[in-house]
Amino acid sequence: MAAGSWDNSWTAWSFSPTISAILVTFLISLLSPLLFHYFLYRKAAPKQLPTILLLGPSGGGKTTLLTSVRQKHHPSLVEHLLTEDRLQFSNGEPSVTHTSQAPQTALCQLPTDYKSFEDRFRSENDTSSRHQPKFLILDTPGHGKLRHHAISSLKTSTALKGLIFVVDSAAVSSAAGLTEAAEYLHDVLLLLQKKHTQGKTSKTDAMPVLLAANKQDVFTSLPTGLVRTKLEDEITKVRLTRSKGLMDSGVGMEDDVGGVDEEQNWLGEFGSVKFKFAQMEEHGVEVKVAGGNVKGDGNDAGRVDEWWTWVGDNL
Repeated sequence: MAAGSWDNSWTAWSFSPTISAILVTFLISLLSPLLFHYFLYRKAAPKQLPTILLLGPSGGGKTTLLTSVRQKHHPSLVEHLLTEDRLQFSNGEPSVTHTSQAPQTALCQLPTDYKSFEDRFRSENDTSSRHQPKFLILDTPGHGKLRHHAISSLKTSTALKGLIFVVDSAAVSSAAGLTEAAEYLHDVLLLLQKKHTQGKTSKTDAMPVLLAANKQDVFTSLPTGLVRTKLEDEITKVRLTRSKGLMDSGVGMEDDVGGVDEEQNWLGEFGSVKFKFAQMEEHGVEVKVAGGNVKGDGNDAGRVDEWWTWVGDNL
């Protein structure tokens, strides 16, 4: 009875219009959400910086892209490089790069010249400060034996905001260069397609892809539109060859398993005669093709504005 009497008296006091009861009630209502937020914050995983993945065949210009943004034009872009001393600036000019043997990461901040996703609808007359987010650029080796680094990043990274697939616009004019780029791009897009199909939600697994047609300033380079067309045509051939290889191997030919495997390993619209990048939109992958050149001519800077605009749109 004593305990019940104490509970009743405490309840009566807490609802009484006294100053002490009001203060205690106010403090409880103020501190409870703060303590609850503090508890959840300590339990939450640390926030990861958004990441843009650089990939493509060797010699396309991926590593040069990290070092060619001249400090005098974009002082806020390259904050510091986390790996490999050879990727340093000398008098504002990128140093000579070599074929990458391991992934390398650069911590960057979107320059004020470009808008982030949050500011894409901001009026040009709005003079308030813009949101210039920081992000990571992960450059992966393009050599065939080292592409597992890019594939591993695609499978395991939870902070990817987009992929930049860099191709040499001059190299794809040759049969060998075109086939190499198409086979690599086919495998990357197919992996993204499978992730989207097997994912729990389409929004979580959606992934924008920029096909960066580099070296547009080279005399032998193909125009951006022709680079797109040739890659689509070559991926059509790769897709047919890979599909025929699965059928010839006899994998999953019993019951209906063969049909399922063939559809899962078919890039784009299943059964379509010709592959188009637009087919990837159904699988949560939006492919944009944009031309540019990383290296400038003489004292002129390279032309990569479309690429960085795309980066800003996806941050």
